[in-house]
Amino acid sequence: MTGTPYVKNGDDLTAQDVYGIWRIRDIVFAVEQQCDEPDVDGLDLISTTTHLWFADDLGPTSYLRTYVGADGVRKVGRVATRREHRGRGLSSALLRAVHERWGDEEIRLGAQAYLEQWYASFGYERCGENFMEAGILHVPMRRVGTAG
Repeated sequence: MTGTPYVKNGDDLTAQDVYGIWRIRDIVFAVEQQCDEPDVDGLDLISTTTHLWFADDLGPTSYLRTYVGADGVRKVGRVATRREHRGRGLSSALLRAVHERWGDEEIRLGAQAYLEQWYASFGYERCGENFMEAGILHVPMRRVGTAG
């Protein structure tokens, strides 16, 4: 059972929220995956970025953020789950929460290549050529909105 995720816009985050979010992303992206680009990109604290996460006493256990890019299309990114919480469906639950809120819109993401089929199971399709980001091979993907 995953429960209800925390959902906060960037301008509503507390210092403790920001610390926890940056901590999980640091552990997963910088330490485990050895990403070679900075994680903090100026998007986290703005009002149009929404952060979703589950947490325990040590902070976020699984996390993602979503925002509308300069192109007007919703993006999902920074999906991260602490190692000891993987395999419990937490990231899936967060992605479903995004679809519940914004599923009528097109949603795009840059999936790490090894996760292409996982994202495809949620209705995402490849929409371009592979690319390198932070030293990791990614696949551009999109999910067509249900509005029409």
